[in-house]
Amino acid sequence: MAEKEFTHVDSSGAARMVDVSGKDVSVRQATATGAVLVSAEVVALLRGAGVPKGDALAVARIAGIQAAKRTPDLVPLCHPIAIHGVTVDLEVLDDRVAISATVRTADRTGVEMEALTCVSVAALALVDMVKAVDPAAVITDVRVEEKLGGKTGVWRREP
Repeated sequence: MAEKEFTHVDSSGAARMVDVSGKDVSVRQATATGAVLVSAEVVALLRGAGVPKGDALAVARIAGIQAAKRTPDLVPLCHPIAIHGVTVDLEVLDDRVAISATVRTADRTGVEMEALTCVSVAALALVDMVKAVDPAAVITDVRVEEKLGGKTGVWRREP
């Protein structure tokens, strides 16, 4: 059996950033999801007058967009790439806030990490906004759902 080649380490085992200069520029997109489990009181506030700190959903949305653009500052081996579009959707459900983020670029590498970072930071911002009402809020199920573009084409998580 052939030994697996790791792309983010050199022959001595040291971390390296993969050289993507030879890859073609193409439109790439990734969607990630996650959730913040919250109390019934938080759900009622988000559906009504809002939490005491302000518009929690708007803050989470902006935090997620900002995070997608700053992913290479947070994840050491991510390439700085042009982010051409980010959408963040937050849906208040009966026991949680569902978060979905889609990130698009036209570049040489994908945006899966940007989508995951977007969802994660949106969730963190939401927890920060609701923690006075619900200190037990939990971030859960952050994952990539779909990626499009690049050499591998389309990948979708199986239901």
